[in-house]
Amino acid sequence: MQNTKDLLININPKSMFSESIKTIRTNLHFSGVDKGLKVILVTSPEAGDGKSFISANLAVAYAQDGKNVLIIDADLRRGREHKIFNTMNPTGGGYSNLILRYKDEIKLSRYVIATSVENIDLIPTGPTPPNPIELLSSANNKKIIKELREIYDIIILDCPPVLGLSDTLIMSKYSDANVLVVSSGKTPVESINKVQQAFKNANNKIDGVIINRAQVKGSAYNSYYSSEYYYYEADPEEKK
Repeated sequence: MQNTKDLLININPKSMFSESIKTIRTNLHFSGVDKGLKVILVTSPEAGDGKSFISANLAVAYAQDGKNVLIIDADLRRGREHKIFNTMNPTGGGYSNLILRYKDEIKLSRYVIATSVENIDLIPTGPTPPNPIELLSSANNKKIIKELREIYDIIILDCPPVLGLSDTLIMSKYSDANVLVVSSGKTPVESINKVQQAFKNANNKIDGVIINRAQVKGSAYNSYYSSEYYYYEADPEEKK
C-alpha cells in the first residue's frame, strides 16, 4: 500500500493523532446509531483549516475498521483529495462531470477511482465548473448521492469552506452528520458562530467540531467527546 505524507494514520497508526482520529470515528458511530449514519460532511469556516486532510484520514480510519468507504471531493473550486491520495483528477471525469452527465443508466464506476488504500474509493472534483452551486443543487446530484448510499458503507463529503460560499449548505441536505474543522490559534470564535448560524438558517446543524493543529506536549494531549462536539487535537503540518 502506498502512503502519502498526508495519510498520517497509515504512516504512524499508533500515534496520538491516529488514536484521536479513531476516537472521532467511534464517537460519530455512536452518535449515529439511531439514525443510521452513512454520509459524513466535513467542512471548515475558511480555507487552510485542514478539512481535506481530516477527511482523508477519517476515511482511512473507517477503512481500517472494515468499512467500504467513498470520498467525494465536493470542493469543486479547490479540491485536493486527488493530491492527498496521489491519483489523477481526470478532465473528462470527476464529480463535476458526473453531475453534469448523470442519467439513470450511467456507470458510476467510470467516475470512481480506486485508491492505493484498501477499501477507499475516490470521486475527485473533475474540472472546475463555471456554476458549482447550480451543479450541487441539481436533481442529478440528489440522485447520485442516493445511488451511492446503496453501494458504500460510509461516504465522506469533503466540502468547501462555509463562509462566503453556499456550496456546503447545499450539500448538507444529503448528509447524516456535519463536522466542522477549525484551526487552533487561528479560527476565531466568531467564525464558528457564523458557521453555526449559517447551518441553522439552512435548517441544519453542526454535529461536531475537530480542533486541528493544537500544540501537543506529552500528557497535555487530549481527545474527548461531549454530547455535541468531537474534539481532536494534534499539530500536523498540512495546511488544508
